[in-house]
Amino acid sequence: MAIKINSIGVHGWGDMRSLTVQFITGRWFIMFASFLIMAAAGATYMFALYSGDIKTALGYDQSTLNLLSFFKDFGANVGILAGFVNEIYPPWVVLTIGAILNFFGYFMIWLSVTKKIATPKVWQMCLYICIGANSQSFANTGSLVTCVKNFPESRGAVLGVLKGYVGLSGAIITQLYSAFYYDDTKALILLIGWLPAVVSFAFLRTVRYMKPVRQVNEIKVFYNFLYISLGLAGFLLAMIIIQKKTNFTQSEFGLSAAVVIFLLLLPLVVVFIEENKIWRSKKLALVDSSPVKIVTEGEIAETEKVNAVHSVSVSSPKKDPKWYEDVFHPPARGEDYTILQALFSIDMLILFVACISGVGGALTAIDNLNQIGTSLRYPKKSISTFVSLVSIWNYLGRVFSGFVSEYVLVKYKFPRPLMLTLILFISCIGHLLIAFDVPSGLYAASVIIGFCFGAQWPLLFAIISELFGLKYYATLYNFGSVASPLGLYVLNVMITGHLYDKEGKKQLEALGRTRQEGQQLNCVGVECFKLSFIIITAATFFGAVVSLILVARTRKFYKSDIYKRYREEAEMVEVKKKEDAKADQPHVITS
Repeated sequence: MAIKINSIGVHGWGDMRSLTVQFITGRWFIMFASFLIMAAAGATYMFALYSGDIKTALGYDQSTLNLLSFFKDFGANVGILAGFVNEIYPPWVVLTIGAILNFFGYFMIWLSVTKKIATPKVWQMCLYICIGANSQSFANTGSLVTCVKNFPESRGAVLGVLKGYVGLSGAIITQLYSAFYYDDTKALILLIGWLPAVVSFAFLRTVRYMKPVRQVNEIKVFYNFLYISLGLAGFLLAMIIIQKKTNFTQSEFGLSAAVVIFLLLLPLVVVFIEENKIWRSKKLALVDSSPVKIVTEGEIAETEKVNAVHSVSVSSPKKDPKWYEDVFHPPARGEDYTILQALFSIDMLILFVACISGVGGALTAIDNLNQIGTSLRYPKKSISTFVSLVSIWNYLGRVFSGFVSEYVLVKYKFPRPLMLTLILFISCIGHLLIAFDVPSGLYAASVIIGFCFGAQWPLLFAIISELFGLKYYATLYNFGSVASPLGLYVLNVMITGHLYDKEGKKQLEALGRTRQEGQQLNCVGVECFKLSFIIITAATFFGAVVSLILVARTRKFYKSDIYKRYREEAEMVEVKKKEDAKADQPHVITS
């Protein structure tokens, strides 16, 4: 055996960072900062709340409003620029750009709706909402991509909980807006202009890349975050039910908003506990109370073996191809694809087609909730209930698909693409409830469509990260989002908006009237959206069938250990740290 003499003593105490510094600069505080950024970044899901103000103030028909809706979702989901910026610059640059775009876009819309500036042309409004919504892609890229890279072995949980907060953001901002402005829906536009920008600016220097390290209880920490977010979602759902049945005063809304803020800050407790554990482990590593350490021959042999592997990997590094090289010669699934290798792959094409119809159909329903509720003669108070229900179940869908898909993947090798297929089939039910105006069906449809819409996003982004690697994930993540506005344009603008206006004109003619220029066009009855949502159901069903092809293609890949390389990389980092520590322990006595 060998006897090592520890020569550090107490000299490590002087260099130990304080617990406060550890708390603020640790990986877990980055997660907390990302929670708040995501919780304020879902303004695009609240379009139904303020679209009526835009339609009334500017005299738009439904086709024009749906065109505006398309540019909103086009801006929110086409984050290619954000991806490229993130490949070159640190996350704080991405977040800064996003904050500026958010404030400018929505502030200009607020000025237009409140008539504080001359009425803008339609193309100008489309530009404003596109710019404002595009800030969401910068917030997502700057914080979410950073966290996925910081926690590569828990990416399903990371995507689930972060995307969950985005899903909750609609209900969160609704509570804050009611406390700040009560029932002034025009002021809601101003709120979603300044609030996300302030939150992003507050954490510019916090969100950053860190070398991933292995932590034994990492997934348990994410479950603690999940439980807190479930508590927040439960409280918001309770408030939705109570506020639907009673008339809240502004002070009562203020009380509920205070509870929301408390629950948003509660993850700090989990962060403190975890960072305190890390701080104490570092302190123990630097101050070893035992001056003599007994090392067995087996431990020495194992250390030498690991160091040998490490030295080989360092001495013969693999040359990474540039993003434009070997376009049609991709590596094996799970390795780091270049950008063009991923974009030209059959797997990406299948995923893209499936999500065009799935996400596009769900977004069409969400963006038209105001008009759907009005045409089906639901009371005005129910409209905000639908929006909040979509927000809550959007959240539940995101955390469900993120955590459950991670659990069944690790334990049963259940492929994520198969879960995506099941979600698409379920969403067809929600669309049919709208198409045939089932009694009180819009409540159930809001739940189903919200859940399925939310569930698709973590699955989409996790599948992209697993099949194509993390090297260019910031860009590929945003290319995956492009499917949403493409589907939305076809299903919302070209089909739903057109058929709504056609039926609205038919109803005007039946009354012997003609539409005046600048007059909004309304439609009442089940026929306004029936044919549109039958078409959307068919498109979503087609997307589900197409996704089955991806299930078949990736079945063997998901049966393998897809996280093996990330565990090995984290282990290499730990080995390097141990080697550095041993440099301060030069005295060895062998026997």
